[in-house]
Amino acid sequence: MAIMKSDVVTSTEDYARNRSAYTERVADLRRRRAMAALGGPERARKLHKERDQLLPRERIAALIDPGSPFLEFCQLAGDGLYEGVPPGGSIITGVGMISDRPCMIIANEPTVKGGTYYGITCKKHVRAQRFAWQHRLPCVTLVQSGGANLPDQPNIFPDDGQFGSIFYNQVRMSAEGIPQIAVVHGPSTAGGAYIPALSDETVIIRNQGAMFLGGPQLVYAATREEVGIEALGGGEMHSRVSGVTDHLAENDAHAIAITREIVASLGEIPRQTRTVAPAREPHFDPNEIYGLISSDPRIPTNNRDVLARLVDGSEFHEFKPLYGDTLVTGFARIMGFEIGILCNNGVLFSESALKATHFIELCCKRDIPLLFMADVTGFMVGREAEEGGITKNGAKMITAMASANVPKYTLIMGNAYGAGYLAMCGRAFRPNAMMMWPNARSAIMGPDQAATTLAMVRDEVHKREGTSWTDAEREAYMAPTRRTFEDFANAYNFARNTWCDMVIDPLETRSVMALLLDLAGRVPRQHTDFGVFRM
Repeated sequence: MAIMKSDVVTSTEDYARNRSAYTERVADLRRRRAMAALGGPERARKLHKERDQLLPRERIAALIDPGSPFLEFCQLAGDGLYEGVPPGGSIITGVGMISDRPCMIIANEPTVKGGTYYGITCKKHVRAQRFAWQHRLPCVTLVQSGGANLPDQPNIFPDDGQFGSIFYNQVRMSAEGIPQIAVVHGPSTAGGAYIPALSDETVIIRNQGAMFLGGPQLVYAATREEVGIEALGGGEMHSRVSGVTDHLAENDAHAIAITREIVASLGEIPRQTRTVAPAREPHFDPNEIYGLISSDPRIPTNNRDVLARLVDGSEFHEFKPLYGDTLVTGFARIMGFEIGILCNNGVLFSESALKATHFIELCCKRDIPLLFMADVTGFMVGREAEEGGITKNGAKMITAMASANVPKYTLIMGNAYGAGYLAMCGRAFRPNAMMMWPNARSAIMGPDQAATTLAMVRDEVHKREGTSWTDAEREAYMAPTRRTFEDFANAYNFARNTWCDMVIDPLETRSVMALLLDLAGRVPRQHTDFGVFRM
């Protein structure tokens, strides 16, 4: 493979300005992550420790192998959506190694509203399960939850993708031989009790864990029966009498040790099916990426320079370099894993879409995973573009992308608007994982385009009614729309709504992709049948 060219000069004012702005973005990302990692309020955390319980993140740290990374999903979910609920949505989800086996770990956060489930909690839990299902990862659920947060009932109870889907996913994964393991660390009510009851194997902690469909208060209200927590649903009762649980532990540490033994007894660990080369650092310094990304989203970034700092050895076997050059396509390796890359470097034209279609087909034939690096304002518009078949050619690209059954990953590295976002494997097309950089933005259209479009509609109304407005009035009309679209498009709005899996520092991209590709390489290959390509 040829080493990519890059003539970046790091001594320019533009580079320094870009780097300074991006350094602030990364610092903001770290602050947000730290807030999410903290958990609930100090009072709740202190009470938890006074009961001699490990905090949820301490449980995860003890559960995974020493030195294992923990690839966290949706860490910033729910940020600002509920009063008194910090980022994370009262649950922690992510992949870590347990007894040398990658597992999906799902941990209730009891210091946040008792670990109760809001709508966003359900979405986050279900998303973690679906990733585990796709990659055939055992699910280890650390349970300590008060069940549903009743006021948020419409977002928890009636629909697909809500609490009921958690149970459905558990059952169907178990039926396919994907292990479901639960550890009951504390009182778990209603839905919180069904999660361990639906697991293949369950651990409960003596005088600490408890599970029941209705707690002592509800039992009294319904039947006038007076019963304590231990007699109603404690570890001794469930391990000796009801048989709901399979292992009785003495404390958090003992429960975690038992769980590690269970995982160690799950049989053969799936092997990597793809050849992985020795990892090599890029020829160009990845740290320079901060200075390459334009601090003004209206000024495009030369994404070839960025790509040269992400792939092994900065080596890239480009496909169709002279055709449709606003989309860069080609083969590379990231941390030794082979990958087919589609990277925007301008608006999508018919040629770009046809090139993407051809390239995706090649990757499916060769069983090479796809990485969509999105930075695009959309497809080209106008009479010439329409006469040239932009709609049908864009449809070809979308057909190829949606049909492809190789592992697919989406990284929004800049703007991702309209049909361009969708064609670059937007969330609706179910990529294996979707990541955003802190500067990333996505919406139906850009803020200026949206404001101008709505103002033009208003212009027509004025024309029809024989009225007019001043430039100042027109700008005042456009400003709120611009702000609304800017707020919507923000990467952290996508993260809080679980529309992406994670917001990552550009310098984390290589390691995150390596972890994801390693997981995908342990799943059997799937054949791709393409939909109809309109000619």
